[in-house]
Amino acid sequence: MNLLLNFISLIGIVILCFIAWLGSENRLVIPWKVIFWGIGLQLFIGLLIFVLPTRDLIAQINNLLNAVLDASEAGARFLFGGSDSAIVPDPNRIVGPGPAARWIVRTVGTPYVEIPGDRLTPDNLNLGFIFAFRSLPQIIFFSGLISLLYRLNIIQPIVKLFAKIFQKTMNISGAESLSGAANIFVGIESAIAVKPYLQDMTRSELCTILSCCFGSIASSILGIYAVILRPTFPGITGHLVSASIMTIPACFVLSKLLIPETEPPKTLGHIPSEKKKENDQLPNPMDSLMNGGIDGVKMAVGIVAVIIVILGLLALVNAIFNGLANLPSPLGNIFQIITVQNILGAIFLPLTFLTGVSLEWNELWQVSILIGRRLFETSIPPYFTLAQLKAAGEISDRGLLIVSYVLCGFTHIASYGIFVGGISNLIPSRRSELSALGWKALWVGTLATLMTGCVAGLFDFGDPTILGL
Repeated sequence: MNLLLNFISLIGIVILCFIAWLGSENRLVIPWKVIFWGIGLQLFIGLLIFVLPTRDLIAQINNLLNAVLDASEAGARFLFGGSDSAIVPDPNRIVGPGPAARWIVRTVGTPYVEIPGDRLTPDNLNLGFIFAFRSLPQIIFFSGLISLLYRLNIIQPIVKLFAKIFQKTMNISGAESLSGAANIFVGIESAIAVKPYLQDMTRSELCTILSCCFGSIASSILGIYAVILRPTFPGITGHLVSASIMTIPACFVLSKLLIPETEPPKTLGHIPSEKKKENDQLPNPMDSLMNGGIDGVKMAVGIVAVIIVILGLLALVNAIFNGLANLPSPLGNIFQIITVQNILGAIFLPLTFLTGVSLEWNELWQVSILIGRRLFETSIPPYFTLAQLKAAGEISDRGLLIVSYVLCGFTHIASYGIFVGGISNLIPSRRSELSALGWKALWVGTLATLMTGCVAGLFDFGDPTILGL
């Protein structure tokens, strides 16, 4: 345990606020109440998760969520090889490939090293195949489940509770409070909850709503991140949920610093209520489940497309750099160390240091590259690399914890088109304004995820039980 790192994490929270203020559209307007309560809520959540006895309750919630994750694999297990498949393994059975999984693996390529008995284990199975056959189906399951829970009116009271807390403490508008709270469970759909108010929202409100979209993750994506890290971070599921909650007040603080409120919002002082549909207008629960699953299929296909295109493009750019490395020195020597990942790592290095992740140069550099890669690659490939680094013993428990929090968000360029385009379709007359706000919101979301990493670093005192070990 190094208390200096905890102090750096604390100072990092302050400096991140200062960075947002430096880019403010009106530095004379400082929302002190939002800053005080927004940071206070994050610290309170951090105490609940890391310090107070309530962390035992969080551990039980983590176990419950892990049980849901295991159940979510039943459908994929049936499709891709039976109950003893290693591609979608049953935690209660010995790992081994089923016939369908074996055929897929043999047809597509050789993702594993052949061993006696020709059996697959997480040690010799390519992570890409685990992602394709295990993680993507969970998006479909969770999308259907969340849709069903919304139809049964189970999630709405929780969203309204968080919205009231945000609105009462920080004195922000009801519409942005409601949209931000909804982002704990869903993605761009959160804007639909306040659709009637979008047209008349202030510039600050729109930036806040976009920032919450970038800074948080949808429940349907949570399963992917959890599956990747569970072998090395058993308690990851509960921490992903806490990161999703914690990042919302961080987005409120930083967005109000970047674009302060200069005019009174129309929903200031109250939480707007959604227009209730008649029972005959609502889909039945089974329809909601099926439609949610179909939406999950679209989301999974979109994720696959983004990863294939982005990773391919990055490989092409790095190949160009590699070719330039053959130039005569000293120019060639420069390109020998230049890659897109190294460039992003250098850019994010100061921000990574502010999280208090480590004072060791090698670990700090590795973490900075992971955080930087997210900007183009989404969070999924960096999470895979994080799991590999931890399995190889190249990153500390503290680094694993902090990076897990920082990567928990949609702060990448691919999301810009999704969020800005989605809200622009709801208010087309403000499309150009949203396009400009989108980049600022992406910046806010990035700073917000770094701030959640700072909070995690502040309360990490080297207790391995925090990771579920």
